[in-house]
Amino acid sequence: MAKRTLAPTNGDGRSLTTPRSVDAAVWSICDILRRSNCAGALQYVPELTWLLFLRILDEREQREADEAKAVGADFSPSLESPYRWRAWAAPDGRKRKELVAGAMGAFFDFVNRDLLPHLKALRNKPSASDRQKVISEIMSGVERTRVDTEKNLLDVLDKLDSITEKAIDPTHVFPLSQVYEGLLLKMGEKGNDGGQFFTPREVIRAIVKAVDPKVGETVYDPCCGTGGFLAQAYDYMLEGLGRNATARHIGKLKRETFFGREKENLIYPIALANLILHGVDRPNLWHGNTLTGYEQYGGLYEDAPGTFDVILTNPPFGGKEGKEAQTNFAYKTSATQVLFLQHVIDALANDGRCGMVVDEGVLFRTNEKAFVQTKRKLLDDCDLTCIVSLPPGVFTAAGAGVKTNLLFFTKGGPTKKVWYYDVSDIKVTKKKPFVMSHLDNFFRLLPKAGTKAADSERSWTVDRKSIEAKNFDLKAVNPNRKEAVDTRTPSELIDLIEAKGKEVSEAIAALRATL
Repeated sequence: MAKRTLAPTNGDGRSLTTPRSVDAAVWSICDILRRSNCAGALQYVPELTWLLFLRILDEREQREADEAKAVGADFSPSLESPYRWRAWAAPDGRKRKELVAGAMGAFFDFVNRDLLPHLKALRNKPSASDRQKVISEIMSGVERTRVDTEKNLLDVLDKLDSITEKAIDPTHVFPLSQVYEGLLLKMGEKGNDGGQFFTPREVIRAIVKAVDPKVGETVYDPCCGTGGFLAQAYDYMLEGLGRNATARHIGKLKRETFFGREKENLIYPIALANLILHGVDRPNLWHGNTLTGYEQYGGLYEDAPGTFDVILTNPPFGGKEGKEAQTNFAYKTSATQVLFLQHVIDALANDGRCGMVVDEGVLFRTNEKAFVQTKRKLLDDCDLTCIVSLPPGVFTAAGAGVKTNLLFFTKGGPTKKVWYYDVSDIKVTKKKPFVMSHLDNFFRLLPKAGTKAADSERSWTVDRKSIEAKNFDLKAVNPNRKEAVDTRTPSELIDLIEAKGKEVSEAIAALRATL
């Protein structure tokens, strides 16, 4: 008789066969965390990050062990008992049963005084594997669990134990990585103070599609935040392989392709976990300040090249840097985005391509020498193919109302002309966010950029001479936009005002009659 296969559940007996069921299961964990000393997303997302990572790691390593056994190969897990999830966290785990049956507080003591110190110290082992270094870095900011009681922690572990990659029906439900993306989106919302680390996903998808990274190229983000650009580039490149994918291609994509830097202690582990959940086996991320060069941990970045084939990034808006950062750059300024633009130009390989977000001020400011010099360097060293002028509200949901633009350029200039595409007139709100469909015509015209065939009501080309005449003011000013013109005569306007006044008088009279 065939063995019956049980439907995957969320721990309460309900199957995880729809996006809503998976989403609800994850948010039920967040509800426990919110009542357990993790009031906001900036508290409960980091807590859920390390727990979810350890759960998925355990599942993946068990699958890898089974695959190795099937072909007679050796396999050594990153974690041994009692530090594997199945031993201390799973409901039937031997270590968990021992601790729960022991003295009051024994489970908390194990997690805070034994498990966490052990995981954080893995990177210091002389023979530490790449994966062990990743584990230590994801745990680097965790001093103790934020959950306030053992009961709440055990409830969280029980729910997490059932929300696994295997438990999600791939036919009907999006991958677990997308559930995690939803949590990062929550962290990036206005009011959660995480917007500085978060770029709207539709903007990321548009940039990745326009730059079109290929397998075999290196991809870099010098201020990677939660890893959104790198994760999306991985998904895009993997999908691009299609049926032509080979083990060599996939191995290179998972281990030798993605590089990034992030300085924030809270965000760096989240970026690592995000990439791991998307399927990147080795996230080559450097922990430190990109602009000053100050390193906190570089163990995962040891094999990074000096320059990169593709750069995808969104430097922080409105940041100010001190003298220590400025000394590393030819054109000194306190403006963070301008220093990052210089870094990007230098880090791009010959013929390398970049897609990045910059705020409006970087484009139009000509009253500071470093701004002008940096833009001249951009046009001298690179071919600035395109500037897309985005609507003012694109970053509003993340707490930033600044007007932004997308720059696309290739190393190996100089720039002779710049093609502009303008969507700044589109009204964007939290309920009506910016979406990829707003750029459908942009992608249709992009292959013709710089030619007459690419000109439209939203697009035009400016030559280098005109840009230099404006002292390198690169702001998009659409000469083709058709302004709405009121063609009514003064007499018609007076008649309209008179008619509206009559309507108001009649309404007031009707109200008086009811008194």
